Amino acid sequence: MLDLIVRNCTLPDGRQNMDIGVQNGRIAAVETALVAEAAEVVDAEGMLVSSPFVDAHFHMDSTLSYGLPRVNESGTLLEGIALWGELKPLLTQDAIVERALAYCDWAAARGLLAIRSHVDVCDPRLLATEALLHVREKVKPYIDLQLVAFPQDGVLRAKGAKDNLVRALDMGVDVVGGIPHFERTMADGAESVRWLCELAAERGLRVDMHCDESDDPMSRHIESLAYETQRIGLHGRVNGSHLTSMHSMDNYYVSKLLPLMREAGVSAIANPLINITLQGRQDTYPKRRGMTRVPEMLAAGIPVAFGQDCCMDPWYSLGSGDMLEVAHMGMHVGQMTSQNAMRQCFEAVTTTPAKILGLEGYGLEVGCNADMVLLQARSASEAIRLRATRLKVWRRGALIASSPASTASLNLPGRPASVSFLAAR
Repeated sequence: MLDLIVRNCTLPDGRQNMDIGVQNGRIAAVETALVAEAAEVVDAEGMLVSSPFVDAHFHMDSTLSYGLPRVNESGTLLEGIALWGELKPLLTQDAIVERALAYCDWAAARGLLAIRSHVDVCDPRLLATEALLHVREKVKPYIDLQLVAFPQDGVLRAKGAKDNLVRALDMGVDVVGGIPHFERTMADGAESVRWLCELAAERGLRVDMHCDESDDPMSRHIESLAYETQRIGLHGRVNGSHLTSMHSMDNYYVSKLLPLMREAGVSAIANPLINITLQGRQDTYPKRRGMTRVPEMLAAGIPVAFGQDCCMDPWYSLGSGDMLEVAHMGMHVGQMTSQNAMRQCFEAVTTTPAKILGLEGYGLEVGCNADMVLLQARSASEAIRLRATRLKVWRRGALIASSPASTASLNLPGRPASVSFLAAR
């Protein structure tokens, strides 16, 4: 007797008529016409069952703070950073916790069950760090929250940032972060990369740096990050986030850069909603998209994930915790409209970020955690097209969220009374 069987599923790899059996919080069977009984049986009716969504890049300490203490009128990255600096002295732990938990409710409802969040460590009180460590424990039953020690104002540029970052790691923060392009000079940026990578190696931790989040084609700290990764031997444990300057680099330099990243095992995270919003603000026309070279990196064998980055905060006034919205924007900005490219966009918010985060037990294979999302779609590309309704969300085999199917009632002469937006079979 199994605990749960989800029958008649379509899987992201295209397999149809699959049954998934769950026992003791883990996947016990994935096969057609599973012969077994279960305490609960759900008929997926041919709809897509996926592993949960994973956000590889977020800022939970600032989420849902839009309008505090004022609005970012220019919409630029630099005004956002300045505005966050105005807000930091006004923050309280209770307010950070309350907003973060509200966002995690949104995330769970949308099948987003793993998040890597950067937390600013430049405030010597480490108030946000303490708040998010509390949130991490609070949401542990339903969300894997991984924290990055992020020196927003520059680990060398900001007074005391080195000590603050080390203290945050001592408190239990999971990943070493950085922002080399925000240091005072290119040389300082490269030095920060060296110091942070060595610190991560000493502690056996992963690295995730905001890197080259700029329209400047000469911002090339990703090269330093790949070099230090190779030198120290951090292969597979290092990620460069944003990399928007790559959108403006000349093709010859990029042809040298991509093999260096692949050789070092450095992954990349693009943040389509934010990159398309913040970058190119000083351009007239033609106007740069700003998002990094996702298709080219994928073709070079570099793992690329998509992140939400921000949600209703000093940098971005929108957002809802919907990783299909992120994939939808990434697909359009990257012109990734082939069938294979659309599958890659779906993987960029599921399996690829799970590997970047090092999540254990993630997937739809026997033995994996029974964390699953039933979507109102029949394929990964259709899920992106529709930003599909999450009909059911399971964590360790237990239902934690559900939503009614999306249909519209019609009153049209000679037409059906209702319509769904699924493609005809």
